[in-house]
Formats: sequence, structure tokens, C-alpha cells
Amino acid sequence: MTISDNSVASFHYTLTDSSGQVLDSSEGKEPLSYLHGAGNIIPGLEKELAGKNVGDKLTVAVPAAEAYGERDENMIQELPASMFTGVEKIEAGMEFHAQTEQGLQVVRVHSVDGDKVTIDGNHPLAGVNLNFDVEITEVRDATEEEKAHGHVHGPGGHEH
Repeated sequence: MTISDNSVASFHYTLTDSSGQVLDSSEGKEPLSYLHGAGNIIPGLEKELAGKNVGDKLTVAVPAAEAYGERDENMIQELPASMFTGVEKIEAGMEFHAQTEQGLQVVRVHSVDGDKVTIDGNHPLAGVNLNFDVEITEVRDATEEEKAHGHVHGPGGHEH
């Protein structure tokens, strides 16, 4: 069976940036499982996995625009520290949930300068070209429930 819309694919991967630094890997873990065609993984990787079979090994270069997007400087804002209620000490690297016009969004504190807090709403990998070394371990038909819910259930997926 080949990977196509409404199939569940499982794969092992190693993710690196353009300098070869390992950003993530499934080594020593269960393979990642996803419902093909449901937007569960980044578009550039999903596109390259279409038509692949169990046992296929491939290297995929995904440009930033087909991964987590390009960096958007408009997503960086300076806010007064008083907006962060209930937080004793705000530090760079902290993450908060913010309600935006696009819904709930994670923002990271980039820096703190006195009463000014600079936040960044870009994904940490925005603007980064990604490289995946992938090995397909399983391909199966999605269940009706998985199709209806838009994600994989069971091992490597979501449990209800």
C-alpha cells in the first residue's frame, strides 16, 4: 500500500537544519504516525511522502515556506510587563498563550528590558529550511473514526 489521502503512515525520522544540527528525531521512540491529507504534518514533508511505501528511505529538503513559514517581523511586539499578570518574574524563553484574531497562539518572550517585554509569535522554526531523513515503517487505511476526527488514533497517534 502506498501513502495517499486517508491513509495512516508511520515513519522514523531525523530532522536537521541546513548546518546539519539535529533538531528532532524519533530514534529510540515510536515512529511518528499521521493521517495523510489531513494537514497533520508540515506541507512540504507530506507532499514528498505521497506515493511512498513501507521500507522506503528518503531524504527530504523542505524550504521554510513549506515548513513553518517565513519569519514575520510583524509577529514581534514590545509590551509592558504589566500585561503579564500573575507572573512573578518574566524571563526570555518563557512561553505564553495569547488570544489573537487567528485564535489561541503561543508567544515566546524574546527579551526583557526593565518594564518592556519583547514577545515573538513566530514558530521557533519559522524561516528555517528543514531536512528530514525518513524511513517509512507502516502504511494502512485510516479508520472511519480517524477520517472523521482528522487524526490518527491508537499507537503513535491520539488516544480518546
